Amino acid sequence: MSFEHVSVMLEETIDLLGVKPGGVYVDGTLGGGGHTGEILRRLGGTGHVYGIDRDMEALSAAKSRLQEYPNFTAIHGNFHDACSLLCEQGVNGADGFLLDLGVSSHQLDTAERGFSYHVDAPLDMRMDQSASLSAETIVNTWSQSELTHILRDYGEEKWAARIASIIVEHRAKAPLRTTGDLVACVDAAIPRAVRNKDKGHSARRTFQALRIAVNDELDPLAATLMEMTRFLQPGGRLVVITFHSLEDRIVKQTMRTMASPCQCPPKIPVCICGRTPQVRLLDHVKPSTAEVEHNSRSHSAMLRGCERLDAVWNLDMPGERR
Repeated sequence: MSFEHVSVMLEETIDLLGVKPGGVYVDGTLGGGGHTGEILRRLGGTGHVYGIDRDMEALSAAKSRLQEYPNFTAIHGNFHDACSLLCEQGVNGADGFLLDLGVSSHQLDTAERGFSYHVDAPLDMRMDQSASLSAETIVNTWSQSELTHILRDYGEEKWAARIASIIVEHRAKAPLRTTGDLVACVDAAIPRAVRNKDKGHSARRTFQALRIAVNDELDPLAATLMEMTRFLQPGGRLVVITFHSLEDRIVKQTMRTMASPCQCPPKIPVCICGRTPQVRLLDHVKPSTAEVEHNSRSHSAMLRGCERLDAVWNLDMPGERR
């Protein structure tokens, strides 16, 4: 199956990134290479682009697609480790980072990857198929309280406790092996009358929660954004596309903290904590009506960005500079 993925807000994202000839840019979620290809086109043979992805299928597809560009390097890894991966390549600073969070169209449409609740397939959901933890492992071995926690916190599922209870009852008789087994548990837990009123498939929140847990998508995100910003050259930009409220909230709050880090009480007229802004915020952008009509999966997307200021670091973060 060929690797197909439609890049969301392609022009808007690269415009916000502010690509400059000769710059060093990093696509931390390479995917099929759509965004990276546009960065390379705008660089016009100058500078360099590093593309990182934990999905080997994505890396292979991007390498093939972008083989005409000698100033492109593909790296297998997690964008959470982007700065250390770049250091291993001899890179000690960047002019821009791009993150397109969420699941690629290819991953959703490849049934055996287990991301979709529409097709019965193995319960996998690993973005990096060399990783050991899968959705099957979680639903069959994690405790009922742990399952309730991830369904509630990562899926914002009101029926989290009931779904977790049904999963535990099911696996006591036979392990859950397929996406169909999981959908059946959700259907058994949520009354039909409630499911009929749901605007989408009632299993979508459970699948989102498990995918986030399998791939550890949220917990390292804030620290990663701060580390990437520290790695930027002054004037460099970090742009991020999110697809659900949980990750967007983290991105928005982290960028706001870096833009306005003062922790003085509101009644104090002059800042005395000495914390200075590290970035300036850029405009946030949503996909156009035309794009949503063309690509329905873009409807929940949000593009945010910030630009590194030429300032000393004084946030309480690992590796801070003063």
